[in-house]
Amino acid sequence: MTGLLAATLAASRAAGCTTSDGPRDDGRGRSSSPAGDGESPAKGGSVLAVKIDNSRNARPHTGLNEADIVYVEPVEGGLSRLMAVYAQKLPKAVGPVRSARETDLELLRQFDRPTLAFSGAQSKLLPKIDKAPLEAAPPGKASTAYFRSKMRPSPHNLYLRPNLLMAKPPGTAALTTGFRFGSAPAGGEPTTTQKVTYDAARYTFTWSRSQGRWQVGMDGKAAGTTDGKRVMAGTVVVQYVKVRTSTFHDKLGHYTPYTETVGSGKARVLRDGRAYDVKWKRAKATDGTTFTTNSGKRMNFQHGQVWVVFANAS
Repeated sequence: MTGLLAATLAASRAAGCTTSDGPRDDGRGRSSSPAGDGESPAKGGSVLAVKIDNSRNARPHTGLNEADIVYVEPVEGGLSRLMAVYAQKLPKAVGPVRSARETDLELLRQFDRPTLAFSGAQSKLLPKIDKAPLEAAPPGKASTAYFRSKMRPSPHNLYLRPNLLMAKPPGTAALTTGFRFGSAPAGGEPTTTQKVTYDAARYTFTWSRSQGRWQVGMDGKAAGTTDGKRVMAGTVVVQYVKVRTSTFHDKLGHYTPYTETVGSGKARVLRDGRAYDVKWKRAKATDGTTFTTNSGKRMNFQHGQVWVVFANAS
């Protein structure tokens, strides 16, 4: 394979992907705080959040396995889009990069002035992005950090070089999500498969005992990256939220779903081959999200990459 995408593949190999083929505990989620309680510590530097295309033509992805957190958001037409958050590792390339949504602004308020990489946004949304407490980094403001691959058709061919947006990853102190990592609580239901379905997108999370990870499937196929590795998660959170219609729409008149991530509700947490039905709470946008068991104890996550899939509560 030649061209720019080939360079992307080589860059991904150089970066490594410890989530897929590495040990059960790859260190992500570990706190650098001397308290050592496994909870996300006080605010640190700026995380990098990248909006990633998740249509069939955008797969396999590049640089997804290095993310600390992957959020799955519903978008127009019953499809989904990913937001990958990087704090401990920066891959050589990430993509394909796509446009931002109004939901992203509330979701990112939990971080201390994060850097948001995206391809663009609806014209009426751009002023809100400019006013948001984040560093907006679309191609128009950081053109040298992006490149297009000739191996894929537009718009599924825009890629980011993260090292041209930040010199080094900020570390775990920047992950002010409210997530807590540690030993699994008592209880839970033995589970091998969990499915989450949107109108035009389907996710399957399958427990791999040999890998100690949840293998990610998208639309009936195993999710992989351009360096040939499987996409896997240490913890999967299916978070049931209110999804309403926003005031923004695309050129075809399709209104964008708005996912409300501030509030409270129910969630299902997958870790270590078990499922836990828990409660979530995020009192205000600048807070992280806490997850508690029905007994009121904090729900600990497994170390490693965390997937948070937003599903409509109604």
